[in-house]
Amino acid sequence: MQTITLPQIEIDNSILLSLKSSTDELAYKMKLYTAIALYQKRQLSLGKSAQLVGMDRLGFLELLKREDIPIFDYSDREMSEVFDDADSLVGMLK
Repeated sequence: MQTITLPQIEIDNSILLSLKSSTDELAYKMKLYTAIALYQKRQLSLGKSAQLVGMDRLGFLELLKREDIPIFDYSDREMSEVFDDADSLVGMLK
């Protein structure tokens, strides 16, 4: 797998002190929160989000569960489509 290095981000030292965090911990958290946000916005799949953080899919799912983040976050329209499809399937099976 080929990797790239993104531009360096400058952060005031007082932020690290406020977070009581090392630079490595903050960098990991930034990757983690980015992966979660991109997954929630459906810009990255579950697998790619997990890969961004260096986890497998199951580990990422467990992390989402621990953080109380919905794994499936469907809109009302999408849920209606799912139920309509289920009703159609039940009708076909009768």
